[in-house]
Amino acid sequence: MRLIVGLGNPGKRYALARHNLGFWVVEQLAREHGFGPVKIWRNALIAEGQLGTKQVILAQPLTYMNRSGLAVTQLANFFKISFPHILVICDDLDLPTGAIRIRPQGGSGGHKGLASIISELGTEQFPRLRLGIGRPPIAEEVTNYVLKPFTREEKQEIEQAVANAVKAVVVFVEEGLDAAMNRYNKR
Repeated sequence: MRLIVGLGNPGKRYALARHNLGFWVVEQLAREHGFGPVKIWRNALIAEGQLGTKQVILAQPLTYMNRSGLAVTQLANFFKISFPHILVICDDLDLPTGAIRIRPQGGSGGHKGLASIISELGTEQFPRLRLGIGRPPIAEEVTNYVLKPFTREEKQEIEQAVANAVKAVVVFVEEGLDAAMNRYNKR
């Protein structure tokens, strides 16, 4: 079994925010691959389905970004999913808009959602897929920037990044982490 977690903040207020790219990927994956129905399970929205021969749980924590680790830990413990089989998807300020990077492990890079997951799981040893949102203009505060929607000019790049991220998740589940990194860590 695999657990694919898209990070974001719940609610309509944040639906279009840059910080919600993880949610977007999970939602697109669910639509394209017939996952469902979506249900509330403890502190997350989840949908179950199959990718190839693997059973997969898609999750969106309902705990808000800074407490994402609570939902991830509950899911991992209940479904007995080991760390290498948990893929966390999130936005990344340090990648150019539209770029994606898959890593087998690592620190939070200042991302509060990843920091929460690392703290709750007690390890950095889980894969993550990061989608670039770029840095804010010099005068803009990071908190405001990540909660804003993408500009019209950025939308096409972001739509392509989400499509590539969905494909990368499928490769991760069906062929493994190395195959996903080799194919999608190019940009």
